[in-house]
Amino acid sequence: MEIIEVTGKPPYNKEPLTMVIGKFDGIHKGHEAILRTARQYMDKENDTLAVMTFSDNPLWVIKQDPNFKRKITRDIDKFDLLERFGFERFYRILFTKEYARTTAETFVLEHLSQLNVKRIIVGEGFRFGSGATSSTDALIGLCKQLKIDVIVVPSIKESGTKISSRHIRALIEDGLLEPAHSLLGRPFTITGKVVHGQKMGRKLGFPTINLGEIDEYVEPKPGVYLGVVGIHQNDVITEYYHVLISAGYRPTVKGEGYLVEAHLLNFSGDLYDKTVSVSFLRFMREEVNFNGLDALIEQMEQDKQDALQLIGQNE
Repeated sequence: MEIIEVTGKPPYNKEPLTMVIGKFDGIHKGHEAILRTARQYMDKENDTLAVMTFSDNPLWVIKQDPNFKRKITRDIDKFDLLERFGFERFYRILFTKEYARTTAETFVLEHLSQLNVKRIIVGEGFRFGSGATSSTDALIGLCKQLKIDVIVVPSIKESGTKISSRHIRALIEDGLLEPAHSLLGRPFTITGKVVHGQKMGRKLGFPTINLGEIDEYVEPKPGVYLGVVGIHQNDVITEYYHVLISAGYRPTVKGEGYLVEAHLLNFSGDLYDKTVSVSFLRFMREEVNFNGLDALIEQMEQDKQDALQLIGQNE
């Protein structure tokens, strides 16, 4: 994946491009419909498939709305997913308050004109330009001046509700993993490096891996989850294990800050400094401030037995 950082006008390009434009947080089922449409045109025309998106959610940059600071998928996750659809180029616009003043006319007639774009594919609700006041109709009209075709992909609905990143983020934050998975088309997954912690889990008889480098991700509701961890080897996942995930603030041991740690079932070994991907499959219980470590250990043992029963490996 070729990554091109854009701080104003994109660099001139002469290769013919089929381009999708949008935030694409999560690469959910609605996004996949847009990506598949673009792929169909690439197969016919042999264009280079490209994505244009923002470095940050505009609602975070402009309004400092904390609900949009975190992401379902970081860019590094997006690259992998987009490559599976055949995309080769990623234009990442550094979105700032200054860039937010870019008008629809400037964006199309001055910025996109730098690129040899043959067609643009966007979702039905696409908005752009200063204040996000311009719709797909405006995009079609402006692109017509540059002889760029615009294809608008209808919104995808599930159970009568439009699939959106905002809705999926809310589900994850509420611990509703199953409906979030249904809209994403895959489990919610975070990828990070295993870091050294206080080794409290090991002292309690439940050694865990602590994940670092995950501050950008949406935070699942504090609690205990059943999940799966994939262990990376040279950027490829080579091993999978079921895990018991603890996400939250660890009040019983006076934890500081939100932490994700996972106890691997049926595993022994050292994973420090390894990159791992932890997928949240099912919410099991709320985070509890127990009256002492003995009560915590007893509940952790029960959690483990419940998890083993769910995966059909009763001890």
